[in-house]
Amino acid sequence: MAQKRCLTIQDYSCLGRCSLTVALPTISSCGIETVGIPSAVLSNHTAFPSWTYHDLTGELQATVDKWAGFKNHFDAIYTGYLGNNQVGIVQGIVEKLKDQNTLVLVDPAFAESGRIYPGFDQAHVSAMRKLVSQADVIVPNFTEACFLVGERYPGESYDELFANRLLEELAALGPKKVVITGVTLKRGNIGAIYMDMTSSERFGAYGATAFPDRFHGCGDLFASALVSCLIYNISLLSSIKIAHAFVHRSMAETIKDKENGALYGAEFEKVLPSLFKDIMTSIRKSGVDE
Repeated sequence: MAQKRCLTIQDYSCLGRCSLTVALPTISSCGIETVGIPSAVLSNHTAFPSWTYHDLTGELQATVDKWAGFKNHFDAIYTGYLGNNQVGIVQGIVEKLKDQNTLVLVDPAFAESGRIYPGFDQAHVSAMRKLVSQADVIVPNFTEACFLVGERYPGESYDELFANRLLEELAALGPKKVVITGVTLKRGNIGAIYMDMTSSERFGAYGATAFPDRFHGCGDLFASALVSCLIYNISLLSSIKIAHAFVHRSMAETIKDKENGALYGAEFEKVLPSLFKDIMTSIRKSGVDE
């Protein structure tokens, strides 16, 4: 069996677990060759009081141009946090590098808790909407889902009907599989809802008891684990369950650490072996083609 290969394009924060710092080890630990293109280099993630930021917009296309002539099939291309003016460039890169067997997964990564991240505006949302339309799978959080389809963010006062309408509106943008993270359909529970246009059972939800603490980088952990599962042709629901369990275990490990706390991100390193084990178990049970 030829080794799987995944390209991921997002920023690299040197300190604090998020973006490429999370994606590279997580996907690699699943036996997948992981190629990373950093869109920027930060001293640390932006939840710290201050940080440095080195923009690498000019290197994105230049890097890909150097690959011309090489055998560079990617089983998946996964995009995460992108700065202003980078989304259109990345859209062109995805179009150039993908083929009919490439899975494209987009994590919009531009908003949370009802607000767009500082430095972004509606022009960025519009650009991200175009990138989303190019994807096979998207994993916005609830806030990003609302912005992408122009719905008012309802806070925590929403029902299943509203959530399913969000899924349908996002699917109408182009992706065949939509996963909305950070969903709370009942008190004390957090998880994901999904819509799979390739399945007879289109709608679904999966969740677990919420932790009281907030952990940075968990969305990146979830997306990285999810794309790893999907590369192995595991079903969307099984992939969501595996990714969710991996994040949950990572958060549980972080709670035990009283010294570093949640600022440094969820301590996923200690539970990485369990992710690959879950993936291999799922493959054996379902008999999917590796």
